[in-house]
Amino acid sequence: MFLFDAHLDLGLNAVDWNRDLRMDVADIRVQETVFNMTDLGRQTNTVSLPELRKAEIGVCVATVLGRIEQPINHSFGFTTPEACYAIAHAHLAYYRAMEKNGHMKMLRTKSDLSKHVDAYKKDPAKAPLGFILSMECGDPVLDPDNIHEWYENGLRAIGITHYGPNRYGGGTRSEVGLAAEALPLLKNIEKLGIALDLTHLSDRAFNQVADYFTGRVLASHQNVRKFSDWQRQFSDEQIKFLISRDGVMGMAFDAIMMQPGWIRGTTKPTVTIERAVDNIDYICQMAGNTRHVGIGSDLDGGYGFEQTPSDLNTIADVQKVATIMEKRGYKSQDIAAIMHGNWLRFFGEVLPG
Repeated sequence: MFLFDAHLDLGLNAVDWNRDLRMDVADIRVQETVFNMTDLGRQTNTVSLPELRKAEIGVCVATVLGRIEQPINHSFGFTTPEACYAIAHAHLAYYRAMEKNGHMKMLRTKSDLSKHVDAYKKDPAKAPLGFILSMECGDPVLDPDNIHEWYENGLRAIGITHYGPNRYGGGTRSEVGLAAEALPLLKNIEKLGIALDLTHLSDRAFNQVADYFTGRVLASHQNVRKFSDWQRQFSDEQIKFLISRDGVMGMAFDAIMMQPGWIRGTTKPTVTIERAVDNIDYICQMAGNTRHVGIGSDLDGGYGFEQTPSDLNTIADVQKVATIMEKRGYKSQDIAAIMHGNWLRFFGEVLPG
């Protein structure tokens, strides 16, 4: 079934992790094995362009990502906004290069999205991967007015925080609220019509955004706190807010968001893709419909299959969601909405004409 994935860190994988995403997943694993790359996430990748085609992913949200981290002995993150700006532009340059060689296509407008979906459905084997550009973490935005430059570059969605506090507010594993500069940034985001990604906001920052921001909202890769009770997932109240604003939540396949008590590098996955469907069903039951949930896999977002459901080997296994939902009695039109329809509708409303 045609699949829309609302969160893929392709630029991070290609630039920061130095992977050739034109290769098969198996070949990337072999390459990393031969070069004895043993960091978490190496040799266990799940995503590449051929695998995305196998997964029937015709459209995705692809990110640029740069995060400030003050320690200098880290393997991820940067110490200045300027460096974050630079690495985000490196990710953007990668996408532009992939457009030039015909592997990807940026979708900036409603017309772009509609034409690409038609082309993909007509010939899935030849159509490039369509992508909508998003920014995960606002640190590459040098100041609130710099968001205009990013919009001109094609940015259509943004999450302003990531892990810990940053220049714009509190992210995951913090209880910091919004910073002063977040308010003019949010106002500019709203005026430009960029969708605000609520993923990775601290609870306090989430509540402040809910009071202040009146534009369109989504949660690109976000699960339910009921099944893994820590701050990375949404509480029932946060889910209800997203539903009230006609947003969509993308189910992530990171086991740390599904399996309670997860310790990175130590815990082994015992949950299966059934747990992702548990999350989907929970949101549908809360909403009373299937309108507000989709897929936002976050696969290869800094980890590999050592940190995914135990029955997921590559991103193609996300297709198992449709089979499981069918067995649970979901109608075909509702399964299609969750696999692609809800995101197509959402971005069909958000993107400029």
